[in-house]
Amino acid sequence: MRISVTEAKGQLTELVRRAEAGDEVILTRHGHEAVRLVPVMAAPDRKARRKLLEAARASGAAKATAGPDAARSQDFLYGDNGLPG
Repeated sequence: MRISVTEAKGQLTELVRRAEAGDEVILTRHGHEAVRLVPVMAAPDRKARRKLLEAARASGAAKATAGPDAARSQDFLYGDNGLPG
């Protein structure tokens, strides 16, 4: 929904309710988008952050594949004689 700042002054309570419900509310000034009303998301507590971090670590570990170690990672660039191939 797009509404001018002037019109929004009288409807602020309703616009806030709509934004909280998930509607996109954009305030315009002179026909140009000026601001967007969005609900404030509650910051996750310490327990929720830890759970998210552990899930990300587990996901990364599950996707990781073993490859050559760093000392040998560039060997494919050289031939048997040690020169660039």
